[in-house]
Amino acid sequence: MKNIYLERLDTMLREGIDNEEELHRICEMLHPAVLGQRLSELDPEDAKAILDRFMPENQALVLSHFRKEKAGEIAELYMDEMLADIIELMPHDDRVDLIKQIPQERREKLLMKVEQPDRDDIMRLSMYEEETAGSVMTSEFVTLRDTMTVEEALVSIRKVAKDRETIYNAYVVDGYNRLTGIVTLRELLLYAGGTKISDIMNTDVVFARDDEDQEVVANRLSEYDLIAMPVLDEQNKIMGIVTFDDVMDVRKEEATEDFHKMGSVGLMNISLSDAPIKLLIYKRLPWLLVLVFMNIFSGAGIAFFEDTIEAVVALVFFLPLLIDSGGNAGAQASTLMVRALATGEVKIRDWFRLFSKEIFVAVIIGIIMGVAVSLIGFFRAGPEVAVVVSLTMICCVTVGSLLGMSLPFLLQKFNFDPATASAPLITSIADIAGVLMYFSIATWYLSI
Repeated sequence: MKNIYLERLDTMLREGIDNEEELHRICEMLHPAVLGQRLSELDPEDAKAILDRFMPENQALVLSHFRKEKAGEIAELYMDEMLADIIELMPHDDRVDLIKQIPQERREKLLMKVEQPDRDDIMRLSMYEEETAGSVMTSEFVTLRDTMTVEEALVSIRKVAKDRETIYNAYVVDGYNRLTGIVTLRELLLYAGGTKISDIMNTDVVFARDDEDQEVVANRLSEYDLIAMPVLDEQNKIMGIVTFDDVMDVRKEEATEDFHKMGSVGLMNISLSDAPIKLLIYKRLPWLLVLVFMNIFSGAGIAFFEDTIEAVVALVFFLPLLIDSGGNAGAQASTLMVRALATGEVKIRDWFRLFSKEIFVAVIIGIIMGVAVSLIGFFRAGPEVAVVVSLTMICCVTVGSLLGMSLPFLLQKFNFDPATASAPLITSIADIAGVLMYFSIATWYLSI
């Protein structure tokens, strides 16, 4: 469905803004996420020129939906006083992301202009390591005391609701801020006003530790179908919450990271459209150079079997077909295993069971592909070459598949990211193995 307001905004940005009143009306009709995404596509100067037309609270809301790196570029254009006001109005987790994009020297000066409570909150959230639960949590949540009544709890929630990211879940704490239970807004509305919170709260709370990996936390939140999950420190004090929208951002980041690794591309903390040519070359070239030198072994294998090739030149015709099939089978198996490990569907302990299953799957696939390619071999070079090609196809597909499914397990066993078992890496290893297997089988079967 077309968004007529977004289309009109695009027209105004393209042809020039000549009606300030219409611009304000259009921006009010657009969701801040839509507006932030669209303004992210502009040059930082142009995007800020639009933002400057809004009130500070609206600038804060829209800026929180910009890509992190783009928000940092726009922040550089603000005066410290104005930027400090905007930061105070932003969602707590988003403003920490923005602060981290600002150079250290300016960051310290800027924080001195932020109100003390907000500055303390930013400093606390900024201390957590990247990709941990603490780094993605927000401190905008509702706490209650178990000694409260339902009526007192509702009064307390009304006082702070405007400044909280979510009020559906209220977290019950003791005098030391340690989490003791959770109660939902629905439960508060269903029980009588005089009911004690301690009588209706759920003490079996699903939570995360502040130093846990963000992907593990995202999987847990999805597994339990929660809209938010409390984050605790080692003393069980509640430090923040991770919400569903935070999880979606984490999933997007982790998926992007895995795709980059699987394509043998270095991690980029910037969007592809904004990445300069130099950065793209720097991120892609190293792995390609490594794979080039790995493929030298394939060349060495071919050179070793020069006598076999000279005796039956027709073998060369089938070489790309066979080694590519092994690489493709390995890439398929690797992709399935990397994804299964990332989502927690399988664990390291499942390797032997899956390896046994993969043997049967790979052999059956290899036999079917071997029969198919043997027909080509028969008409192209005769029955003897057809047998060699068929046997090699079975071996290439089987070895490639077992390699592809095992390497992610091996990497995880040694605490490396399984996504590093990228398709190009698997393909290169399978190519080397394929060359050796093909000409070894040919030399043996043809008695060369």
